[in-house]
Amino acid sequence: MEKILVLDFGGQYNQLIARRVREQHVYAEIKPYHNISVEEIREAGYRGIIFTGGPNSVYDESSPHYDPRVLELGIPVLGICYGHQLMAYMAGGTIASAESGSEYGKTAVAVSPCPLFRDVPESSITWMSHTDFVRVPPEGFRVVARTGKCPCAAMCCEERRLYGVQFHPEVTHTEYGRQMLRNFLYDICGCAGSWTMDDFVARAVAKYGAELAGKKTLLGLSGGVDSSVAAVLLHQAIGDNLTCVFVDHGLLRKGEGDMVEQTFRGYGIRLIRVNAEQRFLDRLAGVTEPERKRKIIGEEFIRVFEDEARKLGKIHVLVQGTIYPDVIESGKGDSAVIKSHHNVGGLPDVMAFDEIVEPLRDLFKDEVRAVGTRLGLPHELVWRQPFPGPGLAVRIIGEITKEKLDLLREADAIFREEIANAGLEQATNQYFAVLTDLRSVGVKGDARAYGWTIALRAVTTDDFMTAEWTRLPYEVLERASSRITGEIASITRVVYDITSKPPATVEWE
Repeated sequence: MEKILVLDFGGQYNQLIARRVREQHVYAEIKPYHNISVEEIREAGYRGIIFTGGPNSVYDESSPHYDPRVLELGIPVLGICYGHQLMAYMAGGTIASAESGSEYGKTAVAVSPCPLFRDVPESSITWMSHTDFVRVPPEGFRVVARTGKCPCAAMCCEERRLYGVQFHPEVTHTEYGRQMLRNFLYDICGCAGSWTMDDFVARAVAKYGAELAGKKTLLGLSGGVDSSVAAVLLHQAIGDNLTCVFVDHGLLRKGEGDMVEQTFRGYGIRLIRVNAEQRFLDRLAGVTEPERKRKIIGEEFIRVFEDEARKLGKIHVLVQGTIYPDVIESGKGDSAVIKSHHNVGGLPDVMAFDEIVEPLRDLFKDEVRAVGTRLGLPHELVWRQPFPGPGLAVRIIGEITKEKLDLLREADAIFREEIANAGLEQATNQYFAVLTDLRSVGVKGDARAYGWTIALRAVTTDDFMTAEWTRLPYEVLERASSRITGEIASITRVVYDITSKPPATVEWE
């Protein structure tokens, strides 16, 4: 499989670069610069390398550096922002701090003809975010782009297939960024574009069908996108050797448990549904501190999962719904070890599994959704809103009770229904209701009422590392508010959260 190495120097857009490459049907994987050697790069057979940006200066001794031999491998390299400066520094160029001011945001760039800029206009808008710049390019390089403040906004050495850009082609604000990346991948690296989700499904089914033949396999099914796609994919590969355990902790949204059960029984997948609502409510009684809620729910989930797994006898393989951002964010070089504990709360330490399988660990969330669509999963499951593991417990401020859960389920269902009625399901990346611990006076039926306050939350984001509050139409918010206060007697007030991340988080707890 042809692949591109995204060599990470601490840039905030490292995942976005990989996603943009994959959108061009070329597989990209991210490696921290300190976790892969030049020899390993050579042996891995990469078709190209992309140096990411980063917050440092190349002249700072503590900043990320790399072995200059990487430029002598004969593998095409594209340096972006800090990666552009680092390439110049390694090849003998000169870097300086901008004397006339830094460049941040949308910036007009004038380009000269070169393979990287094929079909790119002579002048266009790019996204800049830098203080340092390349003052003198290395010997053998020529300047191929300039701005009003940056004399070397891009450089290239066509003979060695080395290219650097000071701007960020991976962000949508760079008008022709996708074209530049496509030129690098296809014209410079010679990629054919064989990375598709149809190809992934076929290879995964063949791979696990052979590797797991005859092995009893267990998957903890949450009903979320990742575990659901993993379940259907593995079922195609190994059939009845897969058993899914769905722990319904009573903290799901309205109708969700039944929907999950009906969906997977419809696929003929062996499914054990454990209705453990009271068990979780008993453990959570009187608990108000968010982190303690999370720990109790995580631990109890494992205890229930263990109880069911023991009834099945010897299980050879545990399946986890790990996806690529989990791998990146969970210790970088040690991700496999960390994730084997993170996803199932320590289960591999206390049960005798021979191996752990993570069939989706190479995919981003949008690719997981694409696989789910190709496997025939229903739209409402494939596009299911991101949902925290502790469920509604972290969307109820204060103590968890059955009454509060049922109240929040109704309010959340109304909000989601109004979003769907307005055709905005994919216009915002996550939306939900929160039951606050605030009560306020209201008027219902010409009488005084004293009820709960519901907060509505919707955010727009590329990666959930940062998020903007979604500017939902007032009409949608008005209908949701009117229905929630009208249909749920104990709610007297609805508010809308207009805080972005940062300073807030997406969830309230």
